[in-house]
Amino acid sequence: MPKRLSLALLIWIGITLGAVAPPGGTLAQEQPSAPAVPSVPAVPETPVVPETPAIPDAVPAPVIPAEPQTPVASAAPVAEELPLDELRTFAEVYGRIKDDYVEGVKDKKLLESAIRGMLAGLDPHSSYLDKEEYRELQVGTSGEFGGLGIEVGMDDGFVKIIAPIDDTPAQRAGLQAGDLIVRIDDKPVKGLSLNEAVNMMRGKPGTEIRLTIMRSTDGRPLDVKVERDIIHVASVKSRTLEPGFGYVRLSHFQARTTEDMRTAIEALKKENKDELKGLVLDLRNNPGGVLNAAVGVSDAFIVDGLIVYTQGRQADSKLQFKAGPDDVLAGAPLVVLVNGGSASASEIVAGALQDHRRALIMGTQTFGKGSVQTIVPIDDTTALKITTARYYTPSGRSIQAEGINPDVTLDPGVFKPSSEREQGPLKESDLVRHLDEGKAAADDKSGEVKKTLAAEDFQLAEALNMLKGLTILGRAKGG
Repeated sequence: MPKRLSLALLIWIGITLGAVAPPGGTLAQEQPSAPAVPSVPAVPETPVVPETPAIPDAVPAPVIPAEPQTPVASAAPVAEELPLDELRTFAEVYGRIKDDYVEGVKDKKLLESAIRGMLAGLDPHSSYLDKEEYRELQVGTSGEFGGLGIEVGMDDGFVKIIAPIDDTPAQRAGLQAGDLIVRIDDKPVKGLSLNEAVNMMRGKPGTEIRLTIMRSTDGRPLDVKVERDIIHVASVKSRTLEPGFGYVRLSHFQARTTEDMRTAIEALKKENKDELKGLVLDLRNNPGGVLNAAVGVSDAFIVDGLIVYTQGRQADSKLQFKAGPDDVLAGAPLVVLVNGGSASASEIVAGALQDHRRALIMGTQTFGKGSVQTIVPIDDTTALKITTARYYTPSGRSIQAEGINPDVTLDPGVFKPSSEREQGPLKESDLVRHLDEGKAAADDKSGEVKKTLAAEDFQLAEALNMLKGLTILGRAKGG
């Protein structure tokens, strides 16, 4: 490799890193007092982008300001020696590729690939955003986009489904959180980058794609056909389960989620004549979203204290979020449903409500995504998405790679009501010539078995039963 190229690359690297060359020839990087390009929060709302990595929760300014912390006197900046041997190796590899690779490669592509490699080697959530990816992040907040409707990440070289989005082709096709996509239209996923796999799954609405998946409950691969469609995301759904008992489903945390949830709860109160005895908050298969929304949802039920805090190396990555004095349920019992598809912002809410003993958490262990990503613009068209901190629950628990363990473990189940009367115990109605309760009972002889809540959603039915028990217990304690 020509020495001129190596020297030029080393000089370029040194300039890029802000390095200086003192007498003696040792390159050193002096930590600046402020970054040349300030780290800024992500766009106001982090979108759910179908068939893309789950865009994590960036750190905007706190909704509720943290208490000021006593600053620690900073020592003089410590000069860090740059690894000259490794930089020479980089320059050597760069030169070899330029000279010997079977096809000519442009410098721009090589350098962009090097940047992507650096970030990909850190963790699954740090990445380089080129012009198209950065544009999607900025404009994808409308809640409408094309695709299959899944949040995905990488797991041992395969694409892992973090969660299917409600009312999307992916959910209707039966894709589940935890499924591993091993083939896309018969092409192996192993060896592809996540972005390459994502681009393969994108396409024109109405076109069909075949995914080969591995599921932990099945011993062989499953082929699933999914038709691409325009994805419309409504982050909040609600209904009355039984008189006095409400249900709110949060499918994703968007900028308006807190406001929409409060509106839904007020509507449930009116529907139940202002006697909402309890609420089930469903966070199953909710992959996260905007941090402020998670803080706002938690704050809606917690009247005081810490909701979540972040810890990182830089001072601006150390934030605290605290609750205000109101509770939209006025202390009524709350049950939260979670599962392995509940990630990031969902885990912040579940962890805060659990630590404050404000809600009973039911379901299965959550995903365990407890890191904070910050969007750092490089120029007008590109940016870095880099992990800058970790989330911690009010009691100091780290969510990262741990998740939230429910108070009551409840695996998904299938409820099948028996239609054979002889299998049950003998009752008065089974006796010959038994007395009827009246005409109303005689008229209800259709023989139709209505689909119960337990048959529709076993976990939700159990959550409702638990909510009823908490309500009865609360009345007993209150006299």
